[in-house]
Amino acid sequence: MSCLLEAPLRISVLSEVTATSRHYVDRLFDPDPQKVLQGVIDMKNAVIGNNKQKANLIVLGAVPRLLYLLQQSSSSLELRTECAVVLGSLAMGTENNIKSLVDCHIIPALLQGLLCPDLIFIEACLRCLRTVFISPVTPVQLLYTDPTVIPHLMSLLSRSQRTQEYITQIFSHCCKTPEHQTVLFNHGAIQKIAPLLISPSYKVRMQALKCFSVLAYENTQVSMTLVNVLVDGELLSQVFVRMMQRDQPIEMQLTAAKCLTYMCRAGAIRTDDSCIVLKTLPCLVRMCSKEHLLEERVEGAETLAYLMEPDVELQRIASTTDHLVAMLADYFKYPSSVSAITDIKRLDHDLKHAHELRQAAFKLYASLGSNDEDIRKKITETENMMDRIVSGLSESSIKVRLAAVRCLHSLSRSVQQLRTSFHDHAVWKPLMKLLQNAPDEVLIMASSTLCNLLLEFSPSKEPILESGVIELLCSLTQSDSPALRVNGIWALMNMAFQADQKVKMEIVRCLGTEQLFRLLSDPDTNVLMKTLGLLRNLLSTRPHIDQIMSSHGKQIMQAVTLILEAEHNIEVKEQTLCILANIADGNTAKELIMTNDDMLQKIKSYMQHSNVKLQLAATFCISNLIWNEEDGSQERQDKLREMGFVDVLHKLTLDSDSNLSDRAKTAMQQYLA
Repeated sequence: MSCLLEAPLRISVLSEVTATSRHYVDRLFDPDPQKVLQGVIDMKNAVIGNNKQKANLIVLGAVPRLLYLLQQSSSSLELRTECAVVLGSLAMGTENNIKSLVDCHIIPALLQGLLCPDLIFIEACLRCLRTVFISPVTPVQLLYTDPTVIPHLMSLLSRSQRTQEYITQIFSHCCKTPEHQTVLFNHGAIQKIAPLLISPSYKVRMQALKCFSVLAYENTQVSMTLVNVLVDGELLSQVFVRMMQRDQPIEMQLTAAKCLTYMCRAGAIRTDDSCIVLKTLPCLVRMCSKEHLLEERVEGAETLAYLMEPDVELQRIASTTDHLVAMLADYFKYPSSVSAITDIKRLDHDLKHAHELRQAAFKLYASLGSNDEDIRKKITETENMMDRIVSGLSESSIKVRLAAVRCLHSLSRSVQQLRTSFHDHAVWKPLMKLLQNAPDEVLIMASSTLCNLLLEFSPSKEPILESGVIELLCSLTQSDSPALRVNGIWALMNMAFQADQKVKMEIVRCLGTEQLFRLLSDPDTNVLMKTLGLLRNLLSTRPHIDQIMSSHGKQIMQAVTLILEAEHNIEVKEQTLCILANIADGNTAKELIMTNDDMLQKIKSYMQHSNVKLQLAATFCISNLIWNEEDGSQERQDKLREMGFVDVLHKLTLDSDSNLSDRAKTAMQQYLA
């Protein structure tokens, strides 16, 4: 029986709540303006801290009525202000509340309200706008729809500390793209916001600082401007340095460090500047230590990784600062077993941040180890590090997987690590698994790592070959992403280097001549260069050259002709001539060149090219064709003499480039022997 009674009981409680809420909404429609005002004030008191009440009022249609009253010129200023306050309170609820408010067009209504001269009303509208815009569900583009909004907000910055706090907070949350940065920059954001960094209000200083961090991120124009800005006679970078001092709140230290990091990465501050080496870097390392909150440690590690990513000297300094490499090992120890026993709330917090901590640690290790062999060694020798990377590759969080593979890629640049740690932990297995089904950004990093594992001195090369990787790599070469095409062909190129005939033929069979020639006309130069590299590796050692040319010679010669005739850079043409030189080294393959007068004329013209690299490669090709000890050399020498090659070679023996003149002399000796 109790089951039957439960439902009506719930309904009666709900209808009671709805009835109370309905009463608040009904009062908004009272003909007496004074009663409407009192109704709004009572509603304001009823919704404070009460999410259920907020949701009920939204469902019952309070928002359109409040917005109507807010926009009516006949409404008193006090009523309009109280409406803005209630809307701000409703926005403090759940994400669904925000969605409902945005759907009711709250943003244009509040922005319109900012045209009113009354400061208290303006502040109430801005406070509500701030709450709406800092929600992740609000489309930030709504701030930029009307071109008059940004300049008007800039003009309101001088009205009060509250307008300064709310407007800078809106800007820092709504500046998401280079276009947004440009709009704010063009409307004088730097000049208007810089003085706020020395405001007596901490909240204003903090929001202004956050504004500069989002404006400077990956933006050279903004960063170059910031370097020369003076605030009360002091350079902006020095203001940031002061904000990083240990006696400042952590949030301020971190954000100031971000500003200087972004200015440095955008090229506005040198990496060896004392404000980076002696202030920013140590501040960020400090943020990684145990005494800070997990969120701060994540932000500190990610910012530090970004700061030193392109600079080996900063990587070396960081690796020896405060035992950073060992300190990061602690990032993998959450949630700790102690917190699980003592505090459920703490466990929940640790679990929430555990992914972010691991991601940040992997990113920072990747950045630290991207250039220096000693640092890589230090990282791999850190407790259980390789095991942690291996398990990171199969984590549920895509961001952790990406950071783990990025870390692995960084370490895979080391010959030493490829021969030891990578082999001992069989990292190729989880890497291959990761390549089976992953988003493009993970695939790019994983296939890039695989390229290194397939280098000839890597012990992982053999087991990877046996795992059927060729098909996977050939499929990558068909990707729409140029980066994936490059990595697929690069890995095949590494695999073909000094490989046996069986592997080479399997690559040719699996890739297919059609795809190979499609790659040779790829619009991306990197793809073309790596494809030429693959072809060059396939056409090495005479039996391999002869076998591949006997079955695919016609198409290969056609592709070589097209590349030599087209507008390509020197590197592409040099690589193509080197392929020809390899073909010329074959026993039977060289006939494909000798019977092609058009090709011989091309080689002759490249011997007389203005670029010495192309002259060298072309001369090497002729040298292979006329080599004395080989069958038919006399006939080939005679033909090439008739075509004027000896005269060209003679001229080259007198060339000022010693490599070229030596190569030409060696070729000439074949005629004299």
